Amino acid sequence: MQKPRVIAYFADDPTRVYQLLQWIPVLERLDASQPVGILTRDAGTRAILEERTSLPVYFAPGFADLATMYDDLDPAVVVYCNNSMFNFNSLLDGRMMHVHINHGESDKQSMVSNNAKAYDRVFVAGEAAVQRHHLALMELDEDRLVRIGRPQLDLRPAPLLPPSERRTVLYAPTWEGDAEYNDYTSVDVFGPAIVRAALAVPGVRLVYKPHPKVTTSQTPAIRDGHQAILDLIERAADQDPDAGHAAVWQGDILAVFPGCDAMITDVSSVGLDWLYLQTDKPILITDRHHDSERLRREVPVSRCADVVDADTLADLEELLEARLEHDEHRIARAAMRHHYFDDNGVGDSTGRFVDAITELVELRNRLQGASPAAGFVESA
Repeated sequence: MQKPRVIAYFADDPTRVYQLLQWIPVLERLDASQPVGILTRDAGTRAILEERTSLPVYFAPGFADLATMYDDLDPAVVVYCNNSMFNFNSLLDGRMMHVHINHGESDKQSMVSNNAKAYDRVFVAGEAAVQRHHLALMELDEDRLVRIGRPQLDLRPAPLLPPSERRTVLYAPTWEGDAEYNDYTSVDVFGPAIVRAALAVPGVRLVYKPHPKVTTSQTPAIRDGHQAILDLIERAADQDPDAGHAAVWQGDILAVFPGCDAMITDVSSVGLDWLYLQTDKPILITDRHHDSERLRREVPVSRCADVVDADTLADLEELLEARLEHDEHRIARAAMRHHYFDDNGVGDSTGRFVDAITELVELRNRLQGASPAAGFVESA
C-alpha cells in the first residue's frame, strides 16, 4: 500500500465535518494520480470519515502523535479546508507544502483573513476571490493565490427532490456564524416571513434546506425561527398534500438544485454555487444588516439578484411571482458567473485542482532534493 503524497488535514469535531465531506469525492479523484490520506485529530470525526470514504484515515489526537505521523508518512502536500486554530500544529512542519483549499466560495468576511499568509498556496475560485484578498489583506503575496474554480461543482449527485409540475422555490439560509461580524443568516429575522410569502405564491412548491449548523444551533432566536419555519411547512403540507412542500434535512444541497426554479438564500457559498450551476434561474439574496450600499460593494452577486430586506419583505410574494414569470437579471448573472469562476466549465475545476496539486508535489520534491516518487513507499 502506498503512503499518501497528499494529506487532507482536518482537526475539528463532527459539527464541522461537513466542511471536509464536500471535498471527499474530489480527493478521491485526486487519489487516482496522487495518493491521498485524511488525517484527523478527533475520534468522532474519524468514525464519520471512515464510513464515508475508502481513503485511508489517520488519527493523531495529540501534538506528539501528529509529529510522529508526519515523520512516518512524509507527505509532500497537506491541504486544509478550514482555518481551525489546530491547523497551526500542522503548519509547524516545514517539510511539506501547505495549501488552503477552503470549503466554499462566498463573500462572507470569514473567507479572507491573515491566516492566508501562513500557507504556501491558497486555492481560490476566480477573480472575485483574488480581489477579496487584495482588498482585505495588507502585504499579501498574491502569487500564492491559485485560481482553480470550484471542483465540488463538477460533481453531479443524484437529485433528491421528486419531479413536480409546480414551480419550486428553494429557501436555503446559512447559519449565524461564530461572531456578529460574520452573521448573515436570515432564519431569525426573516425566515418565517420568507416561508409564508413563498407558500402564498400560487402553484409553488417550497423546499427548505438550511445550513447543517442551523439545525443544531444553540442560539434561541435561530432555534425559534427554524422551528417556526418547520411548523409553517408542516401545516402547508397537511392542507395541500399534493403540493410537495418539504424540509430537507439530509444530503448534499447540490442534489436539491436540479428540481428548483428559484432560490432565496443569504450571503453564503450556496448562492454562488447556484450562480454557477443554475445561472439561468432567479436568485434572491437576503440582507439582515439593511445596508444596500455595503451589500452591493462587498457581495457582487447581489448586483444581479433581488434583495430581501426589511423594506422589501412585505412585497416578497409579489416579487417571487414576478421573477418566476419574468427573470430580468438573467443576462447580468451570466457576466457575474465569469467574475466569480472565470471561464470554468463543468469538469474544468477538478482538472485544475489535480494539476495544481501535482505541480506542488513535484515542486516540494525538487526543493527537498528528492525524485518525483519520493515520499511514499510500497508495502505488502
